[in-house]
Amino acid sequence: MTAQEPGRTRHVTWPGLIDLQVNGYGGLDLNAHDADAGLVIALTKSLWAEGTTTFLPTLVTAPESQILSTLSAIAQARRQDPLVAHSIPGVHIEGPALNADDGPRGAHDRRHLRDPDLNELDRWQEACDGLVRIVTLAPERDGALEFIRGAAARGVRTSIGHCAPTPGQVREAAEAGATLSTHLGNGTYPLLPRHPNHLWAQLAEDRLTAMVIPDGHHLPADVLTVFLRANAPDRCVLTSDSVALAGAEPGEYRTPVGGSVTVSGDGRLTLTGTELLAGSGRSLRGCLDWAREHLPFGEDELVAMATHRPATLLNLDERAGPHGDRLLLDIDHTGSRVRAVDVAGTRVVEN
Repeated sequence: MTAQEPGRTRHVTWPGLIDLQVNGYGGLDLNAHDADAGLVIALTKSLWAEGTTTFLPTLVTAPESQILSTLSAIAQARRQDPLVAHSIPGVHIEGPALNADDGPRGAHDRRHLRDPDLNELDRWQEACDGLVRIVTLAPERDGALEFIRGAAARGVRTSIGHCAPTPGQVREAAEAGATLSTHLGNGTYPLLPRHPNHLWAQLAEDRLTAMVIPDGHHLPADVLTVFLRANAPDRCVLTSDSVALAGAEPGEYRTPVGGSVTVSGDGRLTLTGTELLAGSGRSLRGCLDWAREHLPFGEDELVAMATHRPATLLNLDERAGPHGDRLLLDIDHTGSRVRAVDVAGTRVVEN
């Protein structure tokens, strides 16, 4: 990318950003034990201020009772506020059918990992008025292929993530109906065989769209560049994977997911005492700022991966069209600043 000339400010209009993986932001945690409708509404408004007009609240591995309670809270928040309902077209469940090994499971609590269960999926849907749109699982878990087929029949996408499958298991999952890869390149062992390994298999599988996190911490710029080139822009989606500690001051914190989490001076979030990432400290707009500065792709192409591409996956193409949600920005060599945000024709942010 060519650096923008210092002192020059551009006024731009983008479609509202669409984030398929949001665990929290600005101190608001969807995976807190007491998450309620008020928290969901506050999080939605916090994301509007960052230019994210559509998102999938993302719930991680937890006891089923907690997942059901939070799903019910999300459905209640949508019933209370039509604009919140517009901004939350679905939910992403990340787990609990993930690989239990250190590395692949990331910050997920091993105690609550379990095999995929279509009956549990049905209970999730009953709790939230059928909002579950994406489920991330490890395709090597017992019953994964049956779950993928059953989820597809119910209109739910499955995504490969937090896993260590063989290349053959990746292909079997795609054949069964898996269509996505969750934060490709993360949620696996620190060291993998040169080849074959499951990352190459996911990149080579044309039936999978890669969700990737361009926050400057999850993937180096050269690796992310190769991923985006290998998958072509129409099979790549940018996500934030933001968590409640996004934007927090450096220090050590206690969180419901991961326990002790350290925020470094550059915003990197890790499980304290390890190099394991504990989510992202950037909003999707912040991720786009990093991507525009560090990746060799045009701005329009990168923005499409955070607007048009996820809109198509959710069957919401009109949101990224000429009459959809809008984000007005000032952009200079230091990054972007939000001027205004329109959601469903209503101005919700004005700076």
